[in-house]
Amino acid sequence: MTKRALITGASSGIGAALAKVLARRGWSVALLARRVDLLNEVVRDVGAAAGAFPCDVTDLSSVRDAVRNAESALGGPFDLAIANAGISVPTHSTKFNIDDAESMVRVNVLGMMYLFDAVVPGMVERRSGQFVGVASLAGLRGLPTSSVYSATKAAMQAFLESSRGELAPYGVRVTTVNPGFIATPMTEKNRFKMPFLMNVDKAALIIADGIERGARVVEFPRLMSALVRLTRFLPAVVYDFATAPYGRRKIDPPKVKR
Repeated sequence: MTKRALITGASSGIGAALAKVLARRGWSVALLARRVDLLNEVVRDVGAAAGAFPCDVTDLSSVRDAVRNAESALGGPFDLAIANAGISVPTHSTKFNIDDAESMVRVNVLGMMYLFDAVVPGMVERRSGQFVGVASLAGLRGLPTSSVYSATKAAMQAFLESSRGELAPYGVRVTTVNPGFIATPMTEKNRFKMPFLMNVDKAALIIADGIERGARVVEFPRLMSALVRLTRFLPAVVYDFATAPYGRRKIDPPKVKR
């Protein structure tokens, strides 16, 4: 029996790498993204198991239409849906830009919820399926120069955690993915040294393994995960002192990709 997966933000980065891993493991994959030329390149790399479906995750109608088209093309509803589309724009409170903030909320949070709206009702009806949201370790605590990005990822984590318990009685699994720094186009703009930077292909393997074993949370790299979670126990005054130098680091103009 063919397993069908759908991935948003699949034209580059984690989404593209994950599509290749899943296809090698026998999944048929529907790849959703705005950038049609890059999306078609990924489909060529993945092979016959993949299909390209242009989609703007900030538009609910676009997401619904893409899901319907993908279901028709791949021969049925999806067993797995991965909300991977995301953007990161460096932010600083002294230069707060509401347009950048709204873009991150629309893509990272609403983009996930629009996919949820399009696929989860069918999973509930069938009493099977898995919904995955690619959040970030940055959502575990507010990070200087990443205030809005951290906030969107924290929102994703809370939504997914709440949904996991609500959907379990209906046979629908929910997985939260919290990566650290991954070498992708989204992290190219960072001018600071990124600790524990991981190759995107290795990250995709870790995510795919976690999804296929039905993990509730997939979090990596392990050491960075442990360190970030440890900071949640620090008093606010200690955390503020420790992160103050990072609030003064320079940031480049945004590179918005999804």
